[in-house]
Amino acid sequence: MAISDGVLKKIIISYTYVAIWIFLSFTVIVYNKYILDRKMYNWPYPISLTMIHMAFCSSLAYLLVRVFKLVEPVSMSRDLYLRSVVPIGLLYSLSLWFSNSAYIFLSVSFIQMLKALMPVAVYSIGVVFKKETFKSEVMANMVSISLGVAVAAYGEAQFDAWGVTLQLLAVAFEATRLVLIQILLNSKGISLNPITSLYYIAPCCLVFLSIPWLIMEYPSLRDNSSFHLDFVIFGTNSTCAFALNLAVFLLVGKTSALTMNVAGVVKDWLLIAFSWSVIKDTVTPLNLIGYGLAFLGVAYYNHSKLQALKASETQKKAQQADEEAGRLLEERDEERKNENQN
Repeated sequence: MAISDGVLKKIIISYTYVAIWIFLSFTVIVYNKYILDRKMYNWPYPISLTMIHMAFCSSLAYLLVRVFKLVEPVSMSRDLYLRSVVPIGLLYSLSLWFSNSAYIFLSVSFIQMLKALMPVAVYSIGVVFKKETFKSEVMANMVSISLGVAVAAYGEAQFDAWGVTLQLLAVAFEATRLVLIQILLNSKGISLNPITSLYYIAPCCLVFLSIPWLIMEYPSLRDNSSFHLDFVIFGTNSTCAFALNLAVFLLVGKTSALTMNVAGVVKDWLLIAFSWSVIKDTVTPLNLIGYGLAFLGVAYYNHSKLQALKASETQKKAQQADEEAGRLLEERDEERKNENQN
C-alpha cells in the first residue's frame, strides 16, 4: 500500500528532528570531553564549564521569554518557586557538575554504558516516593540492566573508581530531579518546556554552583596566570548546549518522549563507536557484552512503557466514547419528553 504525501512528510520531519537531536547531543558530549580531558584541551574545571553553560543559557532564555516573547512564561508564585523550582535547580546543578566531572576520569564510551542505569534509578526513586508501583517483573528487568552495566564495568580497561562514583551520583541526582518534577510541578498542572525550564532553573543552578566554585576552582583559576577564556571554544560549546535544549523541545513536542528514549539508545551506540574508532578509547569485548545485556533490558523497559501508554490511550478513548454515548442518550430522552409534552 502506497504511503500518502502527508504521512511521508510527517515521517521525514520526525526523522529530521531525531537526527538533529542525536547530532547535537553527540556534539555536546564529545565537546565537553574535549574541553575537560587532560590529554586534549586540558581545562579540568567542570564547575566553571557548567556555570558558563548556565549563564549563557539563562541569558538566552531570558531574551526569548521576556524580550522577544517567543515563549510564554509560566504563572508561578514566589512560594511555588522556592518550594518546587529551587530543589529541582539544586539537583540539576549537582547532576551537571558530577556528570561533567566524570569526563575527566572516564572514557566517553564507558560513561554512556553507565548512563544505561538511568531507568533503574528513576524507577527505584519513583517507588520510594510512591510515584511508581512496585512490580516484581519490572524490578527483575531493572536487575538485568544493573547486571549488564556491572559486567561492562568489570570489563572496563580504564576503570577509575572516583570517576564511576561521580557518574553514578550524577545519575542518582538526575533521576531524583525527574521524579521531583512529577511531584512538585506536573502534579500542580505546571509544565515547563526546555526554554522555560532554563529561564527558571538555570539562574538557580548558577547560584548553587557558585558556592563549590569559589571553594574548589576559583583559587586555582585565580593563581593560573596563563589562563585566558577562549571565547570561540566556550562560546561554540555553550551555543551547542543551548541548541540541544531547543532540539529536545522540538523532538518531544513533534514526536514523543519515548521517541527520544529510543533515539538515545542509537546515540549511545554511535558514541561508543566514535569513542573507540576516533578518540581511540579502549572498548573490550566484555564491555560490549555487558552493555548489550543492559541495552536489551532498557529496550524491553521502553517497550513495556509503550504498551502501557497504548493501553492507557485505548482506555481513555473508550471512556470518552461511553461518555459521548451517554450524552447522546440523555439528549434523545430530552427530545422525546419535549415531543410528548407538545
